Amino acid sequence: MAPQPSKSADKFIVDRTKPHRNSNVGRAVRRTRDRLSQNAGSPDFNRDLLKIHAHAVLRAAPALPVLVTLVCLAGFYFGMGEAVSLWALVATLCYAPLYLVARGIERRSRNEIEVTRSRHLLFLAHFVSGLGWAYFITLRCGDCGVSQLPALQAALLLCVIAATAMITASLGGALVAAFAGPVCLFALGIAGQPVPAYAAMAVLLAVSLPFFAYVAHHRKRAALTLLSFNSEKDGLIGELETAKSMSDEARRRAEEANLAKSRFLASMSHELRTPLNAILGFSEVMANEVLGPLENPTYRSYAGDIHESGRHLLNLINEILDLSRIEAGRYQLNEEPLLLASVVEDCCRLMELKARGKDIRLTVQVEPTLLRLFADERAIRQIALNLLSNAVKFTATGGEIRIRVGWTAGGGQYLSISDNGPGIPADELAIVLSAFGQGSIAIKSAEQGTGLGLPIVQGLAELHGGAFELKSKLRSGTEAVVAFPRSRVMEELPAMPQERKAVSGGRR
Repeated sequence: MAPQPSKSADKFIVDRTKPHRNSNVGRAVRRTRDRLSQNAGSPDFNRDLLKIHAHAVLRAAPALPVLVTLVCLAGFYFGMGEAVSLWALVATLCYAPLYLVARGIERRSRNEIEVTRSRHLLFLAHFVSGLGWAYFITLRCGDCGVSQLPALQAALLLCVIAATAMITASLGGALVAAFAGPVCLFALGIAGQPVPAYAAMAVLLAVSLPFFAYVAHHRKRAALTLLSFNSEKDGLIGELETAKSMSDEARRRAEEANLAKSRFLASMSHELRTPLNAILGFSEVMANEVLGPLENPTYRSYAGDIHESGRHLLNLINEILDLSRIEAGRYQLNEEPLLLASVVEDCCRLMELKARGKDIRLTVQVEPTLLRLFADERAIRQIALNLLSNAVKFTATGGEIRIRVGWTAGGGQYLSISDNGPGIPADELAIVLSAFGQGSIAIKSAEQGTGLGLPIVQGLAELHGGAFELKSKLRSGTEAVVAFPRSRVMEELPAMPQERKAVSGGRR
């Protein structure tokens, strides 16, 4: 029977066995898309619209006392004292239920709102608020001397209808529920008066009601669009936060794993090198026949192979440990003043024998008046030797390697090593700069390497505050440039002034 997969939680944030890695993000996106695909009658949108409507009613609440006060003052001026005062009281009481219902909706949370019940209460409250304006239409003043009172009433009612249309735009039908009665009452009131102006005002009020209802409908559509955008924004923010949290967790775990790996390799330096040095020493003693001749030449050849393999393994261990210390931040720089050109020339002399074996010409160009560089000499030598070793390794027989040392444009110093080897494709530059990364053409055209030289060079350059750049063109060669910042260049000290010796006269 095949073993069943474990049901325990995976310690990794990403499960590579699943076709979709970010399942949480996918579910969040689907929920957001489903919510956005709902029509305007969905409970979510209706709750938001009710909240918007209640907020608009409460914001417009201070305007009613101002309007009632102005109408009362005008009524007192024209001699309608008692009638207009009673209307003001009735209108205020009629608007009170609307404000109470809106206040209740405003205070409740979004999920606590019952859409149907709240809509019915709002429609009923708007109808009650319209009763106050219906009572206003019935006001008459025979002794006040206002001959065009119905026209003034119609004009004021028209203004109130327009203002209410803006306020109740998010609740369709509220405008008709509030002012259908006052408009019909006004039309019935002037039916028996043969005044063309009154008839025109009645027609204007009758036409304005559906017109403003149409305007309110368009404002409601704009509010729905705004709600859709807000909903999409909230969903995208949630999606982004989910992805960010997953990315942060994955990055944190990767950094912890990488740091643990680097610390482990760095701590294994003594344990790996001690037995390997013993193998190298004894194999060298056997290969050189220090303690006596070996009768069988095959044994002597085997001892030489053991020694060469041990040296290769020691170099590989040293490179891995150096890279691990750099990544773990445990590589300590022993900085001192040095001449970059002198260090590079010493490295060229070390590689000259290997280059001569492949008939490769080394050309060194050094700019004059180079000042001292404050850096780690061992790290600089490792940078130069790694770059020179790569150049010699990947340069064909009879080729040329150019080494240049000089000033950068910013006042720093640089080391450039270029060859005319096979080059590196542009899409493989990132691969060769990664640990254990090798280009396909380089593997086919040269001896095998560990793929750690360039990452070590890059890490050592960054430890010095510099930069490493690799330029290559296929079948034209490669150029590696290491630039050190201006802060690493030591200024030339002025000459010490010579003290004048006082010439004293002869003493008696």
